[in-house]
Amino acid sequence: MKKETDIALEFNEFSKNYTNDMIRCVPCYLELVSSFGKHFPEDFNPNSILDLGSGNGNITAQLIPYFPDATFTLVDASTEMIDLCRKQFKNYNVNYANTYFNDFSFKKDHYDLIVAGFSLHHCNKKEKRAIFENIYSSLKIGGIFSYCDLMISKTNPDHPQLLEQWGQFVNSNFPDGEKWAWVMEHYKNYDKPTDYLLQKEWLENAGFTNIRIPYRDGYWMYLQTRK
Repeated sequence: MKKETDIALEFNEFSKNYTNDMIRCVPCYLELVSSFGKHFPEDFNPNSILDLGSGNGNITAQLIPYFPDATFTLVDASTEMIDLCRKQFKNYNVNYANTYFNDFSFKKDHYDLIVAGFSLHHCNKKEKRAIFENIYSSLKIGGIFSYCDLMISKTNPDHPQLLEQWGQFVNSNFPDGEKWAWVMEHYKNYDKPTDYLLQKEWLENAGFTNIRIPYRDGYWMYLQTRK
């Protein structure tokens, strides 16, 4: 529980410059985030949308122009992030759960769309498998689950090269090296990325079919699948 408390406090602090820092610290961040507003079937019109690990609302902000009348539920452990969302989405039908999504009570057959932007990598393997099962159970038939993340494990042979390229990107935006040092400290303490193929297997075991990647840049991926 202490590590969960620590990460909530860290994101409270991170909330102050979240979007600008993500753009400059995550390769293709804007492309991945904008993917949430694309790639849906033409007839897809969700009424109930769940955003897991909503942060400051960047993913929900992509969806609202397409689905302005939907009911949104935003889940995040950071009080500061939730407060930012309340201000941003005050004119829309948005509910909030200030909790870790591991502790969130998923309603069965309730949501048409569930999204997660750069949040599932905070879960270990066991937690990811359980969350995929909860997401599948919580979606209505025909519902869509989409998420973006870094999808490579720390033991993957390509991981050292990934870190080298990632570091070059961050240091090109923050030449003093301090930001990259912070990113790596956070990555070491809190992030548990998993290889895409393993996640695909867990999604299939949960019941999902037609798993596809509409956008990717190396191991930075946006994935979409349907119940």
